[in-house]
Amino acid sequence: MADHTQEKGHRWLEGKAALFAILATVVAGIGGAVEIIPLMTISGPEAMEEVTPYTPLEVAGRDIYLREGCYVCHSQMVRPFRSETLRYGPWSRAGEYAYDRPFQLGSRRIGPDLHRVGGKYPDAWHYEHMQDPRATSPGSVMPPYHWLHKRKVDPADIQASVRALRTAGTPYADADIAGVPEALAEQGVGIVSRLKDAGIDAKPDDEIIALIAYLQRLGVDGRAAIKNAEARQ
Repeated sequence: MADHTQEKGHRWLEGKAALFAILATVVAGIGGAVEIIPLMTISGPEAMEEVTPYTPLEVAGRDIYLREGCYVCHSQMVRPFRSETLRYGPWSRAGEYAYDRPFQLGSRRIGPDLHRVGGKYPDAWHYEHMQDPRATSPGSVMPPYHWLHKRKVDPADIQASVRALRTAGTPYADADIAGVPEALAEQGVGIVSRLKDAGIDAKPDDEIIALIAYLQRLGVDGRAAIKNAEARQ
């Protein structure tokens, strides 16, 4: 039979329950400190002056994006791989998410990444795509969202969203919150005008207009920031 009277190393330590518990607590504390202290002392991602808060209509579109669960099938994070940047554009930088509360990085891609989709397609494409995805993307498994073309955006709801975002740290002023109805209408009219040029009739307060505004914003600030940073180098 083996002689266990001279056990050494970890086997010896395992037999000292109190000492083992103390040492395990110390090691876990050191590991936790290494992870937590940097998060509590850094000021956040590098600021990008080109990245600005969403407009009220874009906030409305983002609310719809969240409500409909678009993040389940679409990510908003271009990874730094050649295959990704060739398809989606420059890889995503941390500073681009400064006003994304919460961020929409996603966890998988049933559909394509959307972080650089802004400006890739005309407004009419998005309008038709949400009504019948297969009309613009043959073979798509995405369901239609035809109710977005009928439901209306409530300015009071968007004022509440903007107010909540300010509480979370987005620099909206009192005038921005008070001016939400006017801002919604002003930006919405521009999208409606472009849709009319494509033969599509819509109203500025249709939910689809807000979603188009949000999608057309994605990646715009980031591309400008990256371009300007490269020019300064």
